[in-house]
Amino acid sequence: MKKIIISLLITLVLGFSALISNAQVTISAKDFAALQKSNPGLIVIDATPAASYAKMHIIEAVNIPYADLNKTGDIVGLIKDPKEVASILGKQGISTESEIVVYDDGTNKYSSRVYWVLKYVGAKNVKILHKDMDQWKIARLRMTKEATAFKPATFTANINNVIFASMAEVKAGINNANVVLIDCRDDSEYSGSAEASKGHLPGAFHIEYKEALTANGDFKSKEALAELAKKFNLTDDKTIILYCATSVRAAVSYVAFKDILGLKNVKVYDGAYNEWVADTSNKVE
Repeated sequence: MKKIIISLLITLVLGFSALISNAQVTISAKDFAALQKSNPGLIVIDATPAASYAKMHIIEAVNIPYADLNKTGDIVGLIKDPKEVASILGKQGISTESEIVVYDDGTNKYSSRVYWVLKYVGAKNVKILHKDMDQWKIARLRMTKEATAFKPATFTANINNVIFASMAEVKAGINNANVVLIDCRDDSEYSGSAEASKGHLPGAFHIEYKEALTANGDFKSKEALAELAKKFNLTDDKTIILYCATSVRAAVSYVAFKDILGLKNVKVYDGAYNEWVADTSNKVE
């Protein structure tokens, strides 16, 4: 009887540990090195442009440049149809069940965008590895110039609409006290003094995406993010909609506020500023 109880306790502890591990969005270089050794099926995604990937990347990483997941057209930055995204992922050997770690050039912009896209189309287990070469060297991460060979897989899209905001939803939220619209661009873009910007969406607060990052581009701690959220009264009873120009920088803020801090209702306006101003009937401030 004692053996059965002990066995059950061990099972519960391991299960709880797995939940904690899966809930951890970011992964350290040291833990990543251990994970790569222990899980031969681990998918590592380099989200940088192809030219950067060709120079050097983590061994066994596949290259999915964040821009490859965008539509072509007059409005830059819109996500492709989920079925197209699923096809791209499948061709790179990624399934819905894959354990995935994504990284970029160290800014966390591109890794966050790919992370958000993966979560939107239904990937179940995704983590972000910050590119810090000092830490990578300590962890002895192996690098290569050779492209990774992979076996195609089937990725079945399962859309997670609760993290996606449409233009219609943004318009409905502008005069809604329970909706907080946040512009994640820099000061000049928000104010309209930048050449590429006429201003910001009506009623939008300004929290540049860099506010969620440390000086070296890594994500701030949960405690630091809680202070930032408190400053702007970001709470679980409000829907928070993030945007930038193309929703690359907004994805950084999404990871920070939703998956590190743990705010419940956080969305990315995928169309972002570019889509908003393409409709000349929309106003900016």
